[in-house]
Amino acid sequence: MAPKQLPAVLLAACATLLALAAPLLAGDPDMLQDFCVADYKSLDGPLRLNGFPCKRPENVTADDFFSSALALPGNTGNPVGSAVTAANVDKLPGLNTLGVSMSRVDYAPWGVNPPHTHPRATEIVYVLEGSLDVGFITTAGKHFARTVCKGELFVFPRGLVHYQKNNGGAPAAAISAFNSQHPGTQSLALALFAASPPVPTDVLARAFQIDGGLVDAIRSKFQPK
Repeated sequence: MAPKQLPAVLLAACATLLALAAPLLAGDPDMLQDFCVADYKSLDGPLRLNGFPCKRPENVTADDFFSSALALPGNTGNPVGSAVTAANVDKLPGLNTLGVSMSRVDYAPWGVNPPHTHPRATEIVYVLEGSLDVGFITTAGKHFARTVCKGELFVFPRGLVHYQKNNGGAPAAAISAFNSQHPGTQSLALALFAASPPVPTDVLARAFQIDGGLVDAIRSKFQPK
């Protein structure tokens, strides 16, 4: 290889390494303007982005940055006894590209927000009312858990399995904040037992060291009534 070709080869190699590393380092899109209010109508067309295209600035109003979604408690009359109300970019267009979102979680007495993950965000939960038993599990299997009371907060690291449980006989409520406009939520139970097409029964039976009949019995709990 001629010496004069070496800089070009090195430049190409560096560019390739940066391109490969970018997905590992990327988070929500960085701001390139004051705001980028989500244009939901763009979903009617063929274009799809990691996020939403921006509304034209002249069409943006103050209402694009406002939501009352978290003002009222959710309906906790369900088998797990909790309700999550999200205020993410799907509900609040002004959040687009800002890298933040929130949700409200309401708990019936002894209600549980079942084990789940947020693949795109760290979560910080602030207890509004009541007292919660919370915890998360590391990839090494270590369980960090404690009680969080009214006015206190707790952090769940990005992507780790975590849960909350109302530890009292009265309703409880909490506000969660995320460092993503759309953190995503994957419930472990729903992912494993309500996937479509279903996860093979023998896979779940071996994973949980139970028989296939019990897998089918559990799966039936998650089917539409």
